[in-house]
Amino acid sequence: MPVNLQVSSELKAELSALAKQTHRDEIELVNEALENYIAWEKRMLNNIREGLAQADSGEFVADEEMDMFFETAFLAVW
Repeated sequence: MPVNLQVSSELKAELSALAKQTHRDEIELVNEALENYIAWEKRMLNNIREGLAQADSGEFVADEEMDMFFETAFLAVW
């Protein structure tokens, strides 16, 4: 089904340049980008739903576990 989208001129220029660099059609790149975005959004929404269900049922992570997580995450960034 055809869909008309309005994108900024900057985004259109980047899309055109990428299409040329990769020897692919713009529509192919747009479809791939949308598929990836939709899949990512679905995963995020599912993770949120699972987290809310766990919280509703009283499942929480121990403070020590969270402290360790943030220490590890902080060290990974630095």
